[in-house]
Amino acid sequence: MSFPNPYRGLRGLPADVWIIAATTLVNRAGMMALPFLVLYLTKHLGVSASVAGLAISAYGVGGLVTAPIAGRIADRAGPFVVLRASLALTGIVLLLIPLATSFAGIVALTFLWAVVADAARPATMSALTGSTPPDRRKTAIALNRLAVNLGMSVGPAVGGFLAVLSFPLLFVVDGLTSLAAAGLLTVLLAKNRHLLALPPPPDSVAAPRHRRRFGISLVWSDRVLMLFLATTFLVNIVFSQHQGAMSLYLVRDLHYRESFYGALFVLNTLIIVAIEVPLNVAMAHWRTRMSIGVATILIAIGFGGLGLAKTTIPIGLTVAIWTFGEMIFFPTSVAYVAELAPAGKTGEYMGMFSGSISLAVIVGPWLGAFLLDRVGAPATWATMFLFGLAATALFVFSSSTRRGPNVVAAVPE
Repeated sequence: MSFPNPYRGLRGLPADVWIIAATTLVNRAGMMALPFLVLYLTKHLGVSASVAGLAISAYGVGGLVTAPIAGRIADRAGPFVVLRASLALTGIVLLLIPLATSFAGIVALTFLWAVVADAARPATMSALTGSTPPDRRKTAIALNRLAVNLGMSVGPAVGGFLAVLSFPLLFVVDGLTSLAAAGLLTVLLAKNRHLLALPPPPDSVAAPRHRRRFGISLVWSDRVLMLFLATTFLVNIVFSQHQGAMSLYLVRDLHYRESFYGALFVLNTLIIVAIEVPLNVAMAHWRTRMSIGVATILIAIGFGGLGLAKTTIPIGLTVAIWTFGEMIFFPTSVAYVAELAPAGKTGEYMGMFSGSISLAVIVGPWLGAFLLDRVGAPATWATMFLFGLAATALFVFSSSTRRGPNVVAAVPE
């Protein structure tokens, strides 16, 4: 008896999708410095934990600053130009960080690190959606997330062993793999030179006459997109609790070992690697409103359910629930933003989308930890559940809102 191949939906994807996936895999397989940054500062340099957290904040601010700028550059210079420059500059900055001896210097370099590294996010999203037919975009994005998760299953694990030998070695290896990813991308682009060609200027219908180069972005007048960015912000406030309140709740309040918390990330990764691509292939015909609605509710239930979960199996079930929400929300969201973007503005729209995620990452973990200390676990997870429901309601409202006269792209149902 033969079984259908769940990955058959990957056939026929454009070459640039596979190029990005290969580059992402190499880059993420060496991504190990950021997860160990606080430990590097506290154990290697003797900085207090509260002060070391400023470096993480600096990284978040850097990502927030660079996202809209990188997106607009990608529209003008081409996403692959931005992506290659981001990888190369990230490698250089990472190699410089171990040479810094002062905390202020490390914070400054961490901010610069985020500026150059997070420039890759809108460029990648723009490249993935630019040449992929609308009905294949979720599959292309799911493939790239598969590469991300396969790489991340290697990088932090190897980083744990390297940290025992030498904390500075984490930055060296991470920097070298970023340079290797830039080199691989250069080689692959040499065989596909058309991908480096400047994007054609948008036609007069899709580009209103009053737009100026690097003037005030038309994004701010796009009511549908702004409402969706608010939705994304709320969803990622909830989703970012896996880096914030969730660890404190499990280890400090429920007295589980750190290894159990780490094992939940293994569960998350295994589900994504095994299911995300086939899931998005199967859901390719789903309407955006349905997909986003289901995803946000799953994320709300997954994190809200932690208020009731006390033992290992129920906690693992909550992780599985929000993982399914994650697998649906992020590919669908990127595809949705690409549909909203007028011709020639995909990078700019992706930059704003990326910025909304960065802002949530800055606010979310702090907010979750604050609520956990001030109002307790049941109220914290109930609040996250309500945030998720609010995101669902906001998206339903935004997807039914008519666009203003300055934006011409149709809103998918």
